[in-house]
Amino acid sequence: MAYSLAFSRGQLAVPKIVADGAQWLTELERRRLAAFLGGSREAEYGPVRALAYLVLRVPVGLLGGVILLLIAYGAVAGVALVASWWITGDYLDGIPPAWWIVLYTAVFAVVMLFIAVQGLVGVVALERGVARRCLGPSPLEEYERRITQLSVTRAEVVDAVDDERRRIERDLHDGVQQRLVALGMLIGRARRAGDAERAAELLGQAHEESQRALEDLREVTWRVYPAALDGEGLRAALETVAERSPVPVAIVYDVPDRPPHAVETAAYFVVCEAVTNAAKHSGARHVEVRVARYGRMISVRIEDDGSGGADPAGGGLAGLARRVAALDGTFGVDSPPGGPTVIGADLPCG
Repeated sequence: MAYSLAFSRGQLAVPKIVADGAQWLTELERRRLAAFLGGSREAEYGPVRALAYLVLRVPVGLLGGVILLLIAYGAVAGVALVASWWITGDYLDGIPPAWWIVLYTAVFAVVMLFIAVQGLVGVVALERGVARRCLGPSPLEEYERRITQLSVTRAEVVDAVDDERRRIERDLHDGVQQRLVALGMLIGRARRAGDAERAAELLGQAHEESQRALEDLREVTWRVYPAALDGEGLRAALETVAERSPVPVAIVYDVPDRPPHAVETAAYFVVCEAVTNAAKHSGARHVEVRVARYGRMISVRIEDDGSGGADPAGGGLAGLARRVAALDGTFGVDSPPGGPTVIGADLPCG
């Protein structure tokens, strides 16, 4: 069985053993490049692209070898000249070692070394480009992968919005609605009370219940979207989270400029959910929140000293992962049993 390799001028049939060998060698090369030059360790390519890579790799490797030989030759020649100077007292061909000759030779050697190093850097860049061209995805494959990723992200965002709506409905039903029902019952009992003293007592209880209902309603609206995030920005909103938390929260905020609105919102909800989980589930005694900007990324890290064991597939954390993915960010949870729990998100901001 043979593979047919299409070139611009006709066809070239290659036996299967050659194609398999080319793929094996190319896989070794790809792993080497991934280890030393970075890049993805996953790739999809056939025997045609594998053989094309090996064909192009030969002159690139020869060029790199020539440059290395020139560097080695220069090093040996330099050592020989210095040794001749120290042993015989002559610099070269009987010429006494004057200072200007030494300076000229040293400058020339440094310049040649710089050129050789730049040549090596160029060879490395060329090798990486050849590997990316032959072994990496084509532009069409990149577009298809991006479209698939956006479709998945869009579906996850819709799921996250639905989950958030269900949570709001549950909070209103289990909290505010129950208190309003109790408030109505207290007012009804006060209206039916036979004496003024009993009616006043029931109205007092109704007033207290209305205050608690108002607090629950504020809690729900605050969790939906804090007003401070629009007015004063992310830092003020995070300080509000720290003030409302039953667990001490330390905030380290190092973002000089205000991030985009979508990034602020995602970062806020990541911190809010992480702090809430630490207070309710992990038994943490202290939470540290770090928000910093590195280049074009906003890094959010929340660490608590709780018992750990947080499930990344849980409803709250999974929703955060979908929210972050919608912005082309990355989300991670490190929560070994016994703690500590570290929740992180990296969000692009420009």
